[in-house]
Amino acid sequence: MLTNDWLTDAVLYIYALSLLFFVSDVAYGNRSGRRIGTGLLVFAWILQTFFLLDLLIRHLDNPDVTFREYVFFVSWILLSVSFVIDLFFKAQILVLLVNVVAFAVFLVNLLGRTQRSGASLASGEVAHRLMIIHVALITLAFVVLTISALLAGMHLFLNERLKKKRFGTILTKMPSLETLDKFIFHSSIVGVPLLLLSLSTGTAAFLLEERYSRIFDLRVLLSFAAVAMYILYLVRKGTNPNIGTKGARWNLYGYLLLIVGFFASSLSDFHNWL
Repeated sequence: MLTNDWLTDAVLYIYALSLLFFVSDVAYGNRSGRRIGTGLLVFAWILQTFFLLDLLIRHLDNPDVTFREYVFFVSWILLSVSFVIDLFFKAQILVLLVNVVAFAVFLVNLLGRTQRSGASLASGEVAHRLMIIHVALITLAFVVLTISALLAGMHLFLNERLKKKRFGTILTKMPSLETLDKFIFHSSIVGVPLLLLSLSTGTAAFLLEERYSRIFDLRVLLSFAAVAMYILYLVRKGTNPNIGTKGARWNLYGYLLLIVGFFASSLSDFHNWL
C-alpha cells in the first residue's frame, strides 16, 4: 500500500486503472475499454466532488487555503474539463494527457489529506515512497520510449532508402512505413503518460518536503522538455495522421532530450537521496 489508508489506496488504484483503459482505447481503438475507463473516471470525479465539498465546508469560516488544497481544486477542474473536451471535441489524446496531469495532482492531494487526518505515514516517508514510484515509472517509460525511438530510426532509414531507390535484402526484413508509423504512435501513447506520471510523482515528492530548488534540476528540466516534444508529436499525429518522417524526427528529438538528461545525472544529485 502507498498509504496506511485503504480508501485512499482504492481511489488511487481505480483512477490509475481508468487511465489504463483510456490508453488501450487511444492506442488500439478499444471502445469497450473506453467505456469502462469512462465509468471509473466518473466514479473518481464523484469522489473528488465529495472531497471538494468537504473542503468548502471546512473553509466556510476561514477562506484561506493551502497550496495543496488549491492544486486539488485545479485537479477537479482539469477532470471536469476533460469530460467537456471528450463530449464536444472528441480529442482523445488531449483527454488522456489532461487526465494524467489531473491524476498526478489528485495523488499528491490525497496523500496530503490522509497525512492531516493521521492515517498516513510521515511526510518524509510519503515523499520517499513517491520517489520510488517515480523511479519505477520512469524506468518503464524509458524502456517503452527506447522501443519507440528504435522504430522511429527504422522509419527514417527505410524512408531514405526508398526515396533514393536503394533496394536490398535488408528492406525485405523490415516492416512497411505504415506499420512502423503505427507502432511508433502506439509505443509513444503508452510511454508518454508513464513519463509524465513519473515526473509528476518525482516533483510531488520534493514539494511535500519543500525542496523546491530540486524542481529546477538539470535532469528534471530536460525531462520536461522531452515531454513537451513528445506531446507535440502526439497532438500533431492526432490532428494529422500522415505526418510520416516529421513525426519520427520529433519522436527522436524527444528521446534525445531524455538521453541527454540521463547523462546529465553526473551533474545532478536528483536521485542520490533514495
